[in-house]
Amino acid sequence: MIFVLDVGNTNTVLGVYDGDELKHHWRIETSRAKTEDEYGMTIKALLSHVGLQFSDIRGIIISSVVPPIMFALERMCLKYFHVKPLVVGPGIKTGLDIKYDNPREVGADRIVNAVAGIHLYGSPLIIVDFGTATTYCYINEHKQYMGGAIAPGIMISTEALFARAAKLPRIEIARPDDIIGKNTVSAMQAGILYGYVGQVEGIVSRMKAKSKVPPKVIATGGLAPLIAGESDVIDVVDPFLTLTGLKLLYEKNTEKKG
Repeated sequence: MIFVLDVGNTNTVLGVYDGDELKHHWRIETSRAKTEDEYGMTIKALLSHVGLQFSDIRGIIISSVVPPIMFALERMCLKYFHVKPLVVGPGIKTGLDIKYDNPREVGADRIVNAVAGIHLYGSPLIIVDFGTATTYCYINEHKQYMGGAIAPGIMISTEALFARAAKLPRIEIARPDDIIGKNTVSAMQAGILYGYVGQVEGIVSRMKAKSKVPPKVIATGGLAPLIAGESDVIDVVDPFLTLTGLKLLYEKNTEKKG
């Protein structure tokens, strides 16, 4: 079995693959303060809950946008799994033709999403990932990674509103009954949700205008279902796009030659 870790700024998503099947997946808080032992015990508990143990895992791959956490995670893999993890970064084989000014600047999460997106959905492609930051990636019809856009995530924007406007309450991000709010909570929900939907539709439509062939639009990340339900520009919601990409990259970088 293969253990995959997608380390984001807010949450870390973990998965166990048996062949092509995602057997188990979990979401935990990303903590820069945790030691390798704390991560090891957390993961041991998750694995034990589904009847697995460290020795069932033969390979590990990690994608991280939080460099300070990598030391603890790599030591955890060696200490508890007795496996040296494959880390998405410079030197890893991706098969991507990256047209960024400096390809090393492309985040690991965006690379992983692009690999999975091309494999599953072909090209051209626009991938929208709703995380701490919302990223938009454009892959042209020649399967070249052309770049994209990065915007503050919906939670960052919402937290800024709470912090700066003393009289506004903290609210759940949810679909309001009407675009015209009749109270403070519904008005905030309308502004946050539909303002964000407008951002997605605006950026996606501008990217589509750059393509000679209509691209498919894939959304992933925690809030993808909510946003996709309010917009017709998203074609597919794939909650496990990043985990799929990690599995594909593991296979690509460990396949036997000859």
